[in-house]
Amino acid sequence: MGLAANSSSARDLLQAQVHVWNHMLKFINSMALKCAVQLGIPDIIYNHGQPMPLSNLISRLDVHPSKARFIYRLMRILVQCGFFVKDDNIHQEVVYSLTPSSELLLNDSPLTTTPFLLLQLDPMLTNPWHLLGPWLCNHKSTPFEMTYDMSFFDLGAHEPRFGNMFDEAMVADSQLISSVMIKKCRGVFEGLSSIVDVGGGRGTMTFAIANAFPQMKCTVLDLSHVIDNLKGTNNLDFVVGDMFEKIPPANAILLKWILHDWSDEESVKILRRCREAISISKSEGGKVIILDMVVSVDNMKMSNTSTETQLLWDMLMMVNLTGKERTENEWEKLFLAAGFSYYKISHSLGVRSLIEVYL
Repeated sequence: MGLAANSSSARDLLQAQVHVWNHMLKFINSMALKCAVQLGIPDIIYNHGQPMPLSNLISRLDVHPSKARFIYRLMRILVQCGFFVKDDNIHQEVVYSLTPSSELLLNDSPLTTTPFLLLQLDPMLTNPWHLLGPWLCNHKSTPFEMTYDMSFFDLGAHEPRFGNMFDEAMVADSQLISSVMIKKCRGVFEGLSSIVDVGGGRGTMTFAIANAFPQMKCTVLDLSHVIDNLKGTNNLDFVVGDMFEKIPPANAILLKWILHDWSDEESVKILRRCREAISISKSEGGKVIILDMVVSVDNMKMSNTSTETQLLWDMLMMVNLTGKERTENEWEKLFLAAGFSYYKISHSLGVRSLIEVYL
């Protein structure tokens, strides 16, 4: 039966077309947001101290006069995406305010996510996505490796700009998540005498823990090109090492966003090194503390938006690294394979969870 004779089918077809178009064009939301950050729009509105008229915003932007008329259209899509609030009733001109999301894009905020955004939308990380289809038909480890002929972390070690962008993104994330974690999950760290932050980078997370628990001995373990020239404090040290070879002994081992980078086989190897490191502390309650996602596709308590975020991160791991975001069953298999006895999960950190793993 033709569409003209079946209005329901015609309506469904047109809705399906819109669905395809929306997903086809979603990259525009990301690029518009990147543009706003590069222009400094969130900071300009914030520093204005009150809802900011469009004309004032344009006057503060370093854009060519011939391009001023396009700012309204840029702001319109970002209002639609929830990054700004528009009001048409003040001074008889469109005015803009920040939302909680755009407040996370302020450059001077200690909780800024701007470095993370600029990393993920840099051509270095967007280019591999064009090879996702061809990658599925060949033997290469990842689309990232197909693009650059080396792994993600090898490129970070050999390309200073990319390595610095990655380190800054990790610092920004650690600043935000540590401020929340130490408040909401303080009990996880209480009573510990020592902790090693494996792959802890520049030590942002560990500095926060060391400040909150001055009696705890804290150590950051990472590769030399990451932590060279970094200085510790009275209760924090930086140690050069390879987590696949050996982890310094401690009462607890912290793995913040580490295992999702690696395959199951690689993750089990890391966990076994963790088990060796805490085995001396079993009588003191030695444990591994993992900050990572627990994919909750079937969890009714998880919003559709949060589930989508987890699945997007899983695809990101597939394209750039050998790892993945795991369900609870997948986590349990890793723990048992590495020789651990039991674990408990706290779903208290947004799309990520805090997992405590015991001998």
